[in-house]
Amino acid sequence: MTSRKVVKRGFSLDYIMWLFMRLSALVLYVVGLTGLTVALVIGARTQTDISTIIRWMFFPNPMHVANSDIVNLDAFRNEFWNILQYIAIFFGVTHGMNGLRIVVEDFMGSTIWRTLWRGFIFFLWIFIILLASSVILAS
Repeated sequence: MTSRKVVKRGFSLDYIMWLFMRLSALVLYVVGLTGLTVALVIGARTQTDISTIIRWMFFPNPMHVANSDIVNLDAFRNEFWNILQYIAIFFGVTHGMNGLRIVVEDFMGSTIWRTLWRGFIFFLWIFIILLASSVILAS
């Protein structure tokens, strides 16, 4: 097994993807903490259990609080939560697919298999984004 060659320093795709992994992790933390904080402020702290709040934090879907004791669900059904869902889905899926790409490239040499795996991961990324978007639109 040979190790992967390190590209020259500077502004390259590998550097951009390295930077994206760090920034997308920060964005996911911010999205999760924002979802948790706003949910607690609008009434989830007294009207639901911790499992519903944690589910809401990672995927703010109104169906997650529909079975709780929250009387007014209108605060949980607005465009702010939809935008937060799309941000969480985009950055989460892209972060994960980029991690998968990095793992595959660490174990693949410069062969045709590397290119095929990159294409497969790209189409898998598109499929998951479209599937998650349809789930969000259906709710």
